[in-house]
Amino acid sequence: MNTPGEESPAIGVIGGSGLYEIEGLADVEEIRVETPFGDPSDLIVRGRLAGRRVCFLPRHGRGHRLLPTELNHRANLWALRSLDVRWILAVTAVGSLREEYRPRDIVLPDQLFDRTSQRAHHTFFGEGIVAHVGFSDPLSAGLRALLLESATVLGKPVHNGGTYVNMDGPAFSTRAESETNRKLGFDLIGMTNLPEAKLAREAEIALATIAMVTDYDCWKPEEDAVSAHAVIEHVQANAATAKALLAEVIPRIPTEPDWPEHHALDAAIFTDRAVWPEATCRKLAPILQRFLKY
Repeated sequence: MNTPGEESPAIGVIGGSGLYEIEGLADVEEIRVETPFGDPSDLIVRGRLAGRRVCFLPRHGRGHRLLPTELNHRANLWALRSLDVRWILAVTAVGSLREEYRPRDIVLPDQLFDRTSQRAHHTFFGEGIVAHVGFSDPLSAGLRALLLESATVLGKPVHNGGTYVNMDGPAFSTRAESETNRKLGFDLIGMTNLPEAKLAREAEIALATIAMVTDYDCWKPEEDAVSAHAVIEHVQANAATAKALLAEVIPRIPTEPDWPEHHALDAAIFTDRAVWPEATCRKLAPILQRFLKY
């Protein structure tokens, strides 16, 4: 529990570079975080909203400079955890694989499917410490419930649940891929969210995805196939919705990190504490801090 006078942990937001321009955000500062995994996507913008510390990270850098496969997810998540972030709202543009998930709708997925190719970079562990986190339910049920309540209060079109399949990109799907993903029962497709969720779980951060639909991929014959131009138009329209949703949900998030995600490492670390390499302990200090009390 937080001791008297101790500030509650921070809330992280990963998304477009304009999301920190929320009305009511005060005491804004930019923070450069050096990590043992390299540079994060950009400076982290920290401020206060409804009495809570909030840290915003532009996923692709300001000006959208980084490809999905160029994102340094480990640096991004390490940086946020080092700033005492224990909840993350990941705002992401997605293609819809379902008729009922329309462009500019909000979807709160509850499952992820991994079709990425750089999985070795999607863990903090190794170098003498082995951990296998539970990932059967990869997205925080607690945060999803709060997001659903907030979207309903705002009267926004929202769908609760669904499976997000993570491809590499940067090219969009072929028609054959899009049809196969639909036949496999996937609901959404994107290029970024699964590595964030895996690393957040290892860092004992509760993460939920705010999926903002921009297109129907290329499976719907009566619709134009997805293009960057069409996506940008919907992204800009979705930004106002995302800002309103963030402002509504942030005050609802608890101040005490005591959800299951906040204890994900309790049964995950296989390596005996006595043989943990000191260099790896130092490298992972923000993540392993509660295990490093001598």
